[in-house]
Amino acid sequence: MSAPLRLVLFDVDGTLVDSQGSIVAAMTASFDAQSLPVPARKAILSIVGLSLPNAMAQLAPEQGETVQHKLVEGYKQAYHAHRLEQGAASSPLYPGAREVIQALHSIPEMLLGVATGKSQRGLDALIEAHNLERFFVTRQVADHHPSKPHPSMIDTARSETGVDAVDTVMIGDTRFDMDMAQAAGVAGIGVSWGYHDRSALTGAARIIETFDQLPRALDDIWT
Repeated sequence: MSAPLRLVLFDVDGTLVDSQGSIVAAMTASFDAQSLPVPARKAILSIVGLSLPNAMAQLAPEQGETVQHKLVEGYKQAYHAHRLEQGAASSPLYPGAREVIQALHSIPEMLLGVATGKSQRGLDALIEAHNLERFFVTRQVADHHPSKPHPSMIDTARSETGVDAVDTVMIGDTRFDMDMAQAAGVAGIGVSWGYHDRSALTGAARIIETFDQLPRALDDIWT
C-alpha cells in the first residue's frame, strides 16, 4: 500500500528567510514619505504575515483609507527597490533551511508549498534569488486571498495538491500562521527564530528551535 501524499506549507518572512531589515527599512521609508511617525521596530515586526492593507490598518489606525493605501504603495515601492539593490542578501535564508527543504523534497510522497503574506511578485523574486523554483508545487500569496489567519491559503493549497487536512502541516513563526492552521483544520509547527515571541504560538502542535528539528517534528505529528 503506497504512502499518502503529504503537504508541508511554509510561511516565508521570519520562517524561511530573515527579511526584517528590508521590512523595517521599507516601512520606515513609507511612513517618512507621508510625514508620519515611524512605528517602533517591535510594532512593525508584530504585523509581519498579514496582508499589507491589514498591516497598515494596525500600524496607522488613526489614518483614513486613502493614507493607508498610500502607505501600502510606498512600502511596495521601497521594498522592491531594496530587493533590486541587495538581491538575495536582502532576505537571507535561515541556517539549515535549504538543506531541510532539499531533504523533504527528496521524499516521493512529500509535497512542499508556500503560504505567505507576500505579493506574487515579491515571492517569485525571492524564490528565484535563492534558486528554490523546483521545490514548491503550490504558492499561495496575499494577492489572491484574504489575510491570514483566514484559512483560504491552506484550503487552496490542499485543493491544488489533493492532500487531506490530516496530512497537511503549516510551518510558521507567527500567531497568524498558527491561527490559520487551526482555522483550516491542519497541524501547525511554530518556529522560535521568527518575529513573534514563542509565547504567541499557543496554537502550535510543536515548536522547533532549529531547522534540523523539523523532520522529527513532522514524524511526531504523522505517527
